Amino acid sequence: MADLAWRSAPRARLTAAGPPRSPRLRLVPAATVLVVVALATVVVPLVVDLNEQYVDLAVANQAPSAAHLFGTDELGRDVLLRCIYALRVSLTVGIVAATISAVVGTAVGALAGAVGGWVDRVLMRLVDAMASVPHLLLGIVIIAVLRPSLTAVIISIALTHWLTSARIVRSEVLSLKSRPFIDAAVVGGAGRTKVLTRHLLPNVAPQVLLATTLMVPHAVWHETALSFLGLGLPPHAASIGNMINDAQRSLLVGGWWMSLAPGLLLVVTTLAVSGVSGVWRDRLNPKRRTELTW
Repeated sequence: MADLAWRSAPRARLTAAGPPRSPRLRLVPAATVLVVVALATVVVPLVVDLNEQYVDLAVANQAPSAAHLFGTDELGRDVLLRCIYALRVSLTVGIVAATISAVVGTAVGALAGAVGGWVDRVLMRLVDAMASVPHLLLGIVIIAVLRPSLTAVIISIALTHWLTSARIVRSEVLSLKSRPFIDAAVVGGAGRTKVLTRHLLPNVAPQVLLATTLMVPHAVWHETALSFLGLGLPPHAASIGNMINDAQRSLLVGGWWMSLAPGLLLVVTTLAVSGVSGVWRDRLNPKRRTELTW
C-alpha cells in the first residue's frame, strides 16, 4: 500500500494543481502585443519623421499628457515617438543578430556532430572556451576593435551568441545519426554531405528556429546594455539604451516617465516574444509542458 501511495503521489500533485493552463491564454496576449509593436514600428516611421537633432526647450520635461502620451525629454522630444523608433532599431538588431548567430551555430554544430572525431573535439573545446568568457565583456572587446556603430553591435552579438545553437544542433545530429532511416540512407549509397543536407538538417530545423526565436529577446537586451554603456548608436540616436542612459539625470528632478516608458516597452516586447516562443517550445515537446505542471 505504501508503494502504491508513493507511485500515485506525482499524479495527485498534478490533479491538485488543476488542469494545465491552455497555451492560448499565453499565445493570444503575447501575439497581440507583437502585432501592435510590429505595426507601430513599421507604420509610424512612414507617417511621422523623427528629427534626431530636434530641440524645443519650450516643451521640455513635460509629464505625460494628451499632447504627449509618454511626455517629453529634456530637449523637448516626444518620448513615445522616440520609443517607437528605438524599438525598431532594437528589434532589427535582435532579429539580424539572432539569424546570423543561428547560421554560424548550425554550421559549427552540424559539422561537429556529423564528422565527429577530432573535428568534434576541437570545435566543442572552442565553444567551451568562448562560453567561459562573459558575453558582454567579449562584445565590448569586439566593438572596441570595430569602432562603435550599429553594424559593430550586430556583429558583436552574433559572434557571442552562436554557442547555444551549436550545442543544440550537435546534440540533435548525434541523436539522429543513430536512427534507422540514417542507416538506410547510408546503405543506399548516400554520401556524408547528402545525409547531412537531406536528412539531418531538415530534422534539426524546428529546433534551430525555436532557438533563434528565443535568442531575439536576449539579443535585444544585449543591444540595450551596449547602447547604455555608450558602445552602440551615437548618443543623439533613438535607442532604448541611449534613452535610459539619458533619463538618469532626469530622475533626480522628477522626470520618471523618461526612463519608465522605454524600460516598460522593452520589458513588454521581450516578454511577448518569450511567450510566443514558449508556446512553440511546448508544442515541439508536449512532455515538457506536463512535467512543468507537477
